[in-house]
Amino acid sequence: MSLRQMEYFLTVVEESSFTRAAEALHVTQPALSHQIKALEKSVGGELLERMARGVRLTPMGRAFLPHAELTVRSAQQAQRAARAAAGAEGGELHIAALHAVAVGVLPEVFARWHRTHPGVQLLLHEYGTTEVLEEQVERGVADLAVGPPPQYWTGSVTPVGEEEIVLAVPFDDHLAGRTTVELAELADRPWVRCAMEPVVQGQRFLDWACGQAGFAPRTAVWTEHTSTAVRMAASGVGIATAPSHVIRGAVGEDCVVLSVEPAWKRALTVFSRVEPTGVAAAFVALLQDVLPAFTAPQGPLKVYEDC
Repeated sequence: MSLRQMEYFLTVVEESSFTRAAEALHVTQPALSHQIKALEKSVGGELLERMARGVRLTPMGRAFLPHAELTVRSAQQAQRAARAAAGAEGGELHIAALHAVAVGVLPEVFARWHRTHPGVQLLLHEYGTTEVLEEQVERGVADLAVGPPPQYWTGSVTPVGEEEIVLAVPFDDHLAGRTTVELAELADRPWVRCAMEPVVQGQRFLDWACGQAGFAPRTAVWTEHTSTAVRMAASGVGIATAPSHVIRGAVGEDCVVLSVEPAWKRALTVFSRVEPTGVAAAFVALLQDVLPAFTAPQGPLKVYEDC
């Protein structure tokens, strides 16, 4: 069994076709088929079922797939880590992040990075929930991940800042003249919910938080993305929750932001399967420098009168 054979196997799975996989790999189809058969012989059974229109995984292939993915990605990470340790500026750095962090924080971080490391290309992988983020990083998708502290993580975890979860309401809301609100005051209000809402103690965050305040939230609409939820709130559909940096940095100042008393805050970390070195360590240092100032409270937002 070789790394090349596993790369060939993954390409066939991705393309669902030996013909398309051979084209993507720039090899002949007989050569590709030979390598797949050699791989199947080494594992002791068929990994792919050849069909009239494409291929599909056998039960053995489904069991083999995640391990092959991890092996190939680990080899790619090892190559990048070796280049980084040698001071090589070329190559790539794969960053995984929650969608909210990606749109609210990372644009500023990436801009600073490219001013100081123009030879290192950044590849961003975005995920909607912390569970999927941790699962994908564990499978070797990225070199580093940015998000809340992961659970049951055995690799490297470095605190890089803190984010506040705030409420968004329109400018004509009766709460618009305030900067803080107690959650119990909102028991009769509709909410704009997001599929990316984190889970706390087995419940979606807002269900858990409102339950602590003695009521169940009344959901007006569900959205897929945090930024959409904030836009809905700005239009008066209902109250939305979001990290403050998403509203200020990505969505724009078209709504009023309220802090909850006591404040909703959670740590942000960068985590990885192995200890960051070279350019990966430099990226962690940049996050530690940028995030504390970027995610700090900046006071109430004002409407743009001339835009």
